[in-house]
Amino acid sequence: MYDWANSAYITTAVGLLPIFFASSIVGEHGALIFGKTYRADTLWGFIVGLAGVFSFVMAPVLGAIADFSASKKRFLTVFAYTGALFCTLIYFCHSGDVLKTLLFFLLSQIGFVNGNVFYDAFLPHIASQGKMDDVSAKGYAYGYIGGGLQFAIALALVSLHDKVGLSKEHAARIGIAMAGVWWAAFTFYCMRFLHEPPAEKKLPSEYGGRPEWLAYLSLGISRTWRTAMRALRFRHLLIFLAAYMMYNEGIQTVINMATIYGTSELHLPASALMLTLLIIQFVAIGGSLGFSKIADRIGTKPTIIFGLVIWSGVVVYAYFIHSVIEFFVLGMIVGLAMGGTQALSRSYYGSMIPQESSAEFFGFYTVFSKFSAIWGPWAFAAITHFTHSARTAIVSLITFFILGLGLLLMVNEEKAREARTTAAF
Repeated sequence: MYDWANSAYITTAVGLLPIFFASSIVGEHGALIFGKTYRADTLWGFIVGLAGVFSFVMAPVLGAIADFSASKKRFLTVFAYTGALFCTLIYFCHSGDVLKTLLFFLLSQIGFVNGNVFYDAFLPHIASQGKMDDVSAKGYAYGYIGGGLQFAIALALVSLHDKVGLSKEHAARIGIAMAGVWWAAFTFYCMRFLHEPPAEKKLPSEYGGRPEWLAYLSLGISRTWRTAMRALRFRHLLIFLAAYMMYNEGIQTVINMATIYGTSELHLPASALMLTLLIIQFVAIGGSLGFSKIADRIGTKPTIIFGLVIWSGVVVYAYFIHSVIEFFVLGMIVGLAMGGTQALSRSYYGSMIPQESSAEFFGFYTVFSKFSAIWGPWAFAAITHFTHSARTAIVSLITFFILGLGLLLMVNEEKAREARTTAAF
């Protein structure tokens, strides 16, 4: 149900907001910031990457604190409601409010990403190793249903704005704010029923004599360092994280830049872009569950590899498209690959880490995830800025998929899973 809650943010705010940002906030002539004019897609790529920087710094330390103090649920709640609040506040952004819109999006994105650290960390607690693929895939599927439903409501509002007496800009702002309210409301429902095992350890004596928040911060930093040193001993876990960092670079950049690519580069109408996003959501339900079934037959790793081959085709195809129909086809292919690849990556990693340190290790998972979410959008923004074409930027993403696939082929999952039970862990 938390997937159901926060997927409204991804589909509506991250799907609708780039269109609104490019067409209404920035406009076709770009935005003048500190004496220089920037395209909307350049600014969007920069701010998505900046959100990744904050998550890269915060996630592992907070994960370590959450494991020790049994506060995963508390952190999840705080980040979820922070993200939902600033998503809702985007309603108050109007044409020309470039910096305010970017700030509110940045804070909502930080809430979304860091909330997922603690959400993902519950996976080893609620599912056995044999069920992780299924549970993870079903979570994504519920997210696509919930997010798709909320996005359909927003799409209808924007499409019928004249009939309800609203401007298109006002309808878009209401749709984005609705996503924040949806996120907050279903998070409340989820938190009522989600239970966390109690803490098994007390704060070590060496951290006594100082304020509790400072003691836990010091503990989190030291445990993060210790986890980093432990992770370095486990070759195959580290190789997978490097592989994931590479291919997730491409996936996250495609997801975050798709609608602004369609707006700024392809000049497609907003209605077509939003309909494509809706198609993606409902195709992704079948893709997520379908990839889980394929993984049951051929294994998780080969299924992820299959997904990466599809993603490589996506960015090549995106380079050549021009029409709305071609963009629809692109959306359907993305929908098939998106949920399955991400869900299986999460469960594959979850099967290789110690359960008692799940938030700590998922903090590291988020580090690699968000480190990749920095460079892909920034590379996209830089290539677009200097070549004046987002087509070159989109096709260049194939490099990340090829590198990720090559590293994934080197992972021995059996050795990685054996390592979590050794004395070194």
